[in-house]
Amino acid sequence: MVARPMQPMCLAMLSYVKPLEDVDVHREAHVAWIKAAMDEGLMLLAGRRNPPTGGVLLFRGEADAVRAVAETDPFVVNGVATVEIVAFTMTLAMDQIGDLF
Repeated sequence: MVARPMQPMCLAMLSYVKPLEDVDVHREAHVAWIKAAMDEGLMLLAGRRNPPTGGVLLFRGEADAVRAVAETDPFVVNGVATVEIVAFTMTLAMDQIGDLF
């Protein structure tokens, strides 16, 4: 385990508010949006919830900045999902991922 300087992090919890067939219409744009956020170093990981009721996105950054980015997600923009931001401060990380921060 590696101690790190306190790092602001956020989970963006997506919840689908439309049927999966409506969500899937926007999936390609959503994936492109995720890749762009990862390329910019803002988002660290993304995945669909099981069962598929939404998604979980891990961002580095303060809640207001992450919320502004998350609200540009095509799922949110097109009204097929809502997003909740859960802010936390990362203080410890396992050795294998510690260098990411």
